[in-house]
Amino acid sequence: MREDGWREKIGALKREKGALILAHNYQSPQIQEIADYLGDSLDLSRRARDSEAHMICFCGVRFMAESAKILSPEKTVLLPRKESLCEMAAMVTLPELKALKSRHPQAVVVSYVNTTAEVKAESDVCCTSANAVKVVENLKGDQVIFVPDRNLASWVSRFTPKRIIPWNGYCYVHERFTPEDVKEAKRLHPQAVVIVHPECRPQVVDLADQVESTGGMVRLARELAEEEFIIGTEEGLIHRLRRENPGKRFYSAGPARMCRSMKYIRLEDVHLSLKEEMFKVELPETIIERARTTLDRMLRYG
Repeated sequence: MREDGWREKIGALKREKGALILAHNYQSPQIQEIADYLGDSLDLSRRARDSEAHMICFCGVRFMAESAKILSPEKTVLLPRKESLCEMAAMVTLPELKALKSRHPQAVVVSYVNTTAEVKAESDVCCTSANAVKVVENLKGDQVIFVPDRNLASWVSRFTPKRIIPWNGYCYVHERFTPEDVKEAKRLHPQAVVIVHPECRPQVVDLADQVESTGGMVRLARELAEEEFIIGTEEGLIHRLRRENPGKRFYSAGPARMCRSMKYIRLEDVHLSLKEEMFKVELPETIIERARTTLDRMLRYG
């Protein structure tokens, strides 16, 4: 079936079921174009919480759909492909986190939103890349266990005197950007503003003009007067930036980097998930209750 045929069928099902389609910035162009809202983790968390829709189809990876379920447990939350998992989220498990907490009993646990519901429930507060610094700044205590991204932890540590105890996790997409990549991109486009994600390596961050979440990148691309940008994040965002800013030019900070899990979801998957209400996100009530507290605290710092 042609893409316009799938879009028509999805639109009809969405209206029939009163569903809301949320898509992360890293989704494929076809999925971005059918979304009611396109954004980063923080923005989509707000949308999921505030929407009156009783069904949410979350085009992203599982931890994002779990967050929507945690914030709106009475709603049906669908993940169109069950294989859409975040590899970084899988790098920290509940037993490992409990063991680290036992070694640092005075530390507050900050869990990046890129974690499983079980890890969120064992944390004190969640954060996103957009508000991680603000969350840590507002915590009581001077020791912070930060899971699972070591690079975001390193970025946060630049802005606080608190002791940051990082988990040794990482995003394989952002880790692939190298300082050599950025230097070559700057050589090819010397007038371009370099904006990278804080999940990039510290050596890459050091070469950037701005360090932003994907939502922050969207804002800067719109607001800055410059016309050329070098972007250090997953390729899906570059598609959005080009579509929304046709008079400006956007280049990847090196070869385009793709998140496999984000690209699993196709139009036919969204259609089937809505039609059959497949791949519902289900979580134990105890996990939902404990994890909701950490997400609510995160949203206060948005």
